[in-house]
Amino acid sequence: MLRRYPDAGEPLTCEPLDQGLLNHGYRVSTTRGSYFLKHHLDDSTGDRATIVRQHRATQRLQSLGVPVAPPVVDSEGDTVTEIGGRCYALHPWVEGLHRAGAQLTLAQSLRLGALLGAVHTGLEQVMDAGAGAGGRSGHASPDPADTFALIDELLATARGRRPRDSFDELAEHRLLERRTLLEQHADRRPPAPDGPATGWVHGDFHPLNVLYRGADPVAILDWDRLGVQPRAEEAVRAAAIFFVQPAGELELGKVRAYARAYRRAAGAGADELAAAVHRVWWERLNDFWILRWRYCLNDLRADPQFPAVSALAVWWTREYEAVRDAFTG
Repeated sequence: MLRRYPDAGEPLTCEPLDQGLLNHGYRVSTTRGSYFLKHHLDDSTGDRATIVRQHRATQRLQSLGVPVAPPVVDSEGDTVTEIGGRCYALHPWVEGLHRAGAQLTLAQSLRLGALLGAVHTGLEQVMDAGAGAGGRSGHASPDPADTFALIDELLATARGRRPRDSFDELAEHRLLERRTLLEQHADRRPPAPDGPATGWVHGDFHPLNVLYRGADPVAILDWDRLGVQPRAEEAVRAAAIFFVQPAGELELGKVRAYARAYRRAAGAGADELAAAVHRVWWERLNDFWILRWRYCLNDLRADPQFPAVSALAVWWTREYEAVRDAFTG
């Protein structure tokens, strides 16, 4: 493959990376430096046209000063290589570390919010406003009737699993707890919106997709989920991942700094963030993706996230007003 990139040098080593749930990545060392080789495997985002759109977006964002790592262009002027029906892309290797919210200061939390706001406003400048609008048709909120049926299915599987372990015990406890919460709050399902503020978003903004060097973010990675969605909801989802603590609570002081900076950078109002908080809270209350991976797909890679993620839905319900105020105050 490197023959397509005459300036990349001769290959020396190729090491698989263990991070990433959907695609495969490799660190490739050559006589001229290091590169990240991405093997696109996710069928929903791995077609050539979609990948090219992602690449063009990052190239344009880089011209606006957004920290990204656009792909290397090959000798034919392309950024995607197809081999055996699969797509690959070569990116410059960016040295840096991932930082969870616990590792960020208040000032860095503020900067993170400003960074996401810059991503959203930058995408508004570089992307076609009409393209990609078919995603998340209507942005409908989850129907609790469907969730109740899923809870019953997951409960039966968790109870019947052999050998049964502590994860299965926790899963059963959280499923029963969540069913009770949904019964209590079913009347709070967000209505079908007339049209929440939408725009192009990164789609997967979380700690493993932001690289830091020292105190500074130096690259936003993995643009596979680039698409049109309610922008403020991405801001809320990102905060719920960055700033969740092991016991399932959010660091609300950091959330407040992050959200203020995001609103200022993105030009988003408090009402827009309040509506996003409500919709993402409801989304979390109805979401069991980790259990679906474990019990329906026999994929355990996300299991370590479950204790904090499942506890967050309960804590967020109890502290609903405090969470909303942190995003809007």
